[in-house]
Amino acid sequence: MSSTHSATEDPFSTPPPASRVEERDIQKKYWMDNISDLSVNAMMLDSKASELDKEERPEILSLLPPYEGKTVLELGAGIGRFTGELAQKAGQVVALDFIESAIKKNENINGHYKNVKFMCADVTSPDLNISEGSVDLIFSNWLLMYLSDKEVENLVERMVKWVKVDGFIFFRESCFHQSGDSKRKYNPTHYREPRFYTKVFKECHTRDGSGNSFELSLIGCKCISAYVKNKRNQNQICWIWQKVSSYEDKGFQRFLDNVQYKSNGILRYERVFGQGYVSTGGIETTKEFVGKLDLKPGQKVLDVGCGIGGGDFYMAENFDVEVVGIDLSINMISFALERAIGLKCSVEFEVADCTTKTYPDNTFDVIYSRDTILHIQDKPALFRSFFKWLKPGGKVLISDYCKCSGTPSPEFAEYIKQRGYDLHDVKAYGQMLRDAGFDEVVAEDRTDQFNKLLQRELNAIEKDKDEFIHDFSEGDYNDIVGGWKAKLIRSSSGEQRWGLFIAKKK
Repeated sequence: MSSTHSATEDPFSTPPPASRVEERDIQKKYWMDNISDLSVNAMMLDSKASELDKEERPEILSLLPPYEGKTVLELGAGIGRFTGELAQKAGQVVALDFIESAIKKNENINGHYKNVKFMCADVTSPDLNISEGSVDLIFSNWLLMYLSDKEVENLVERMVKWVKVDGFIFFRESCFHQSGDSKRKYNPTHYREPRFYTKVFKECHTRDGSGNSFELSLIGCKCISAYVKNKRNQNQICWIWQKVSSYEDKGFQRFLDNVQYKSNGILRYERVFGQGYVSTGGIETTKEFVGKLDLKPGQKVLDVGCGIGGGDFYMAENFDVEVVGIDLSINMISFALERAIGLKCSVEFEVADCTTKTYPDNTFDVIYSRDTILHIQDKPALFRSFFKWLKPGGKVLISDYCKCSGTPSPEFAEYIKQRGYDLHDVKAYGQMLRDAGFDEVVAEDRTDQFNKLLQRELNAIEKDKDEFIHDFSEGDYNDIVGGWKAKLIRSSSGEQRWGLFIAKKK
């Protein structure tokens, strides 16, 4: 397989008609029945599509990686809601859709862009001829949910081959349930869990003709904010993947999802901390700490290391605030999205690294983080970002693992090293917040409270032993009990501390 093509070769030759299989016939009939007027409302299957489009289209375009002067393949292009926008920056756009009337309308609307090629073709057709390594960006908006599971898997394999090394794949899907309010006689759409898409893309590997191996690295995964804001709906989700060499290290995220926060491990933690929580004290400490923030309706909260979302749902539902939850763990965000179903609150989630993520200055009223920043090596830089992201008068609240002042024992030092933690004593932690510009810094040692919570959680696990083993395994039970006992030894000896930090931006 070659990753390049000649400048004179057209990598997008028109394929013969797609083979007619049952799934495709069902989907084609569904769309022919629902887009008779070929309008934005019909394509989005929503009576308020025009209003939504004004917000979500620029939002989606803002999420795309740079594609100026590059080759973009738009799959499921429809009547061209995005085609013209892509054409304004791209070097070449190939707009492809399997509904002939839709692609013809797209050409009528956007045909004046000379860098756009319009194709009526089925993405599932084996005859679709796209050269390997010929595309910089593959873009699709609401496509995969109209394919069977096997068709999605096959298409992902082909997309990884079509896209250049270091190129990108962006797609957006409706998950869990229907969003649009248009009435439909029948609905063959596959409203999958987000983890299905994440798994299929993450596990896809390919090789070129020289034997080099490539895979997809997750760059981002998030809710579409326009749907959260207007419909209190977290089911509109987009992903950005980049094609990379398989040997490239994605170390820390891989560690989180494959070691510390495997799906089963997250469920074990939730069993201990309570539904929706993976941090010390669960709902009890959440109520206490959030009570110190004086939240007001309409305020915007950033939760750094949001876990599976319990604290975010609590804040949004009880204080009518808008919450953005970010976490580096793909598994955590997958669970958070599942927990959001039907809650109808203003919470959106994103897989993101807080050390590289950027927000405009003065965006948030509150930044909240529970037992997460222990993973961050450069805390001063992160706290400077927090300061910029907060509005004047905004607050930051952090609970985090700390250590005692002085030299740690060899055992505790090995524990810190093995976990990759960066721990400081409570006083030094508070000083870092002051150095970042914060005022009214409160730095409290909450280790006594931590110990009481640990002991109570341990007692509950041991009392629940038989049921815990039934739901998980004896190994899981021993891991949790052993972990909690080890934490109690470290914190009771005074080496491991637990701090609560609150600070204000004047």
